[in-house]
Amino acid sequence: MAPAPGYAAAVPEVLEIESYRRLADRVVGATIARGWCDAYAGKKLVAPSAWARAVRGLTVTATARRGKLLVLETDGVTLALRFGMTGVLLLDGEAGLEGLFYGPHAYRAQWVRAGLEFRDGRRLVVHDPRRLARVELDPDLNELGVDALALSRRDFDAALSVRATGPPIKARLLDQSVIAGVGNLLADEMLFRAGIDPRTPTGRLNAEQRTRLFRAFNQTMRTLGRRGGSHLGDHMAGRVPGGRCPRDGGAMRHATVGGRTTYWCSVHQP
Repeated sequence: MAPAPGYAAAVPEVLEIESYRRLADRVVGATIARGWCDAYAGKKLVAPSAWARAVRGLTVTATARRGKLLVLETDGVTLALRFGMTGVLLLDGEAGLEGLFYGPHAYRAQWVRAGLEFRDGRRLVVHDPRRLARVELDPDLNELGVDALALSRRDFDAALSVRATGPPIKARLLDQSVIAGVGNLLADEMLFRAGIDPRTPTGRLNAEQRTRLFRAFNQTMRTLGRRGGSHLGDHMAGRVPGGRCPRDGGAMRHATVGGRTTYWCSVHQP
């Protein structure tokens, strides 16, 4: 199985997972002949063999997504796929989107962690060099917050409602139990567009900053969705040590915020 031209692994966020969902839509109506997963992908199961036993003979009836979790509805158990930091979904070698930023920019058979083979011969597989992708049976969606692509202003205000000062706003945006689907690159892009320091305690954002951030949130999703992924934000040109802000030329700062490497402008994100 050869990958599509331009295929490369990524840090998949909600926009990438939505692309994977659209790719998986092609197998709706197909019946699974067999399934497999390795010990890494099967860590959330009682045993990796449980995946093979559960999926055989099921027919895919629909696809869905909550944040970074891809769901395959069937005429039996619900199947779910998580992609970790470098997971990519492939259907007969086609990745669904090209030119992704992170990863080894290569396909290797030994990096295929799980998959489904259908009676018509097609194969849907998870390719993941970092071994963090997971398969699940009947996933609990209650552990996830509101989906990032369906976020209303009321949802947003509720997500930013915290006791006292709360965590840094970057960390709050990354909390999947609050808003499902925002990852490192999307969070940095939203804050870059809103002109907000990612270290700002969530509870200290004023009304005007919250409004700016909500607008930037929606703008980021629309714009990067059209461009083709979370790695195509405006701030990316300065996302290197010693980088300069592509908006105003200011020095780009970087630090670990919310457990992730974070970049922001020293001028317009004071």
